[in-house]
Amino acid sequence: MTETYSRWRPHPWHGLEPGPDAPRVVNAYIEITPFDLMKYEVDKASGYLRVDRPQRTSSQPPSLYGFIPQTYCGERVRRLAPGCERGDGDPLDICVISERPINHSEVLLRAVVVGGLKIIDRGEADDKIIAVLEGDYVWGEAQEIGDLPGALLERIEHYFSTYKLVPDEPPKIEVTGRYGFKAAAAVIRASIEDYREMFSKQA
Repeated sequence: MTETYSRWRPHPWHGLEPGPDAPRVVNAYIEITPFDLMKYEVDKASGYLRVDRPQRTSSQPPSLYGFIPQTYCGERVRRLAPGCERGDGDPLDICVISERPINHSEVLLRAVVVGGLKIIDRGEADDKIIAVLEGDYVWGEAQEIGDLPGALLERIEHYFSTYKLVPDEPPKIEVTGRYGFKAAAAVIRASIEDYREMFSKQA
């Protein structure tokens, strides 16, 4: 059997796809691992991973962290986040839980979506989708956010509520709640539609 392939590396945001089984199972492009003390993110222009900033505090990411390709947090995502003025203008973030350590970023994996966190970052909708690695022997059967240990979810919430803290300044991020798969599916669909609207004119 001959597989099709590209001679050129596709842009992680625009050249990859959310996946044929979205919103339940999505492709996730991983930018940061739990071992990273630097904040990395994909450069929107080139598609290469770049250093965004060093992590200021001792807090480390409690899971793999990246985004779902061909998603965009725009007006439709904002409507699902009461109190937000706009979407954050980035691809939709995803946290992927894996029992086996993955210490290498810039990997593409399939993730089973179980829920998410509603986060407001300086007035912007900044949802974090929560998922488990497809086929994981410990977490792979999870279908809802309630299938994950509370302590693990608390670590994820704590990380996102503190990772941008600056001494003597008020917090800029508010974690307003958790939601299950149904709400996560709505956010993913909204972000895919926002992406199509935003980038269709540039195709």
